[in-house]
Amino acid sequence: MAFQLPSLPYSTNALEPHIDARTMEIHHGKHHAAYTNNLNAAIEGTALEGKTIEEILGQVSKQSPAVRNNGGGYYNHSLFWEILSPNGGGEPSDALADDIATRFGSFNEFKEAFGKAATTQFGSGWAWLMVDAAGALAVINTPNQDNPLMDVSALRGTPILGLDVWEHAYYLNYQNRRPDYVAAFWNVVNWDEVARRYTAAK
Repeated sequence: MAFQLPSLPYSTNALEPHIDARTMEIHHGKHHAAYTNNLNAAIEGTALEGKTIEEILGQVSKQSPAVRNNGGGYYNHSLFWEILSPNGGGEPSDALADDIATRFGSFNEFKEAFGKAATTQFGSGWAWLMVDAAGALAVINTPNQDNPLMDVSALRGTPILGLDVWEHAYYLNYQNRRPDYVAAFWNVVNWDEVARRYTAAK
């Protein structure tokens, strides 16, 4: 069965003023839709048909650039919409909060590490909070549409929080001010969803 573009779990203007409606309309309706369609075209008639996106990304080094780029774009954006919420912001709680404090020293130090990963990613890419193979939290960045599930990633694991730092994700509202976009992101993080993904990954 072909991959489907997931619906947004909120309206396109729900994240304003942090992420504007026009950006959401283009980002989801144009960019994510194109990744979905191009992924389906890339795997049509191949042994990848019927595999999950996680299975595809786990062996992506054996696949074409079209599968790598569009498979990553499909997965990354599907995660991205889910970890955002108009009722987001604040801080995580319970086990995730404790693990972040243990790993990074404090929530604010984690935000600094994640923000650095996001702002220093040269060109297009993503910043991630992930659970590695040993069950430990880590912050990394990846170029283009790569992610930690891929067997080409320098550090592999399960992403639980991701920030798109491609210019299409913020340029209409923030232009070249990527740090302002990163700062605004914290106001719309859905920590309940991140915690759910954390528990599943552990």
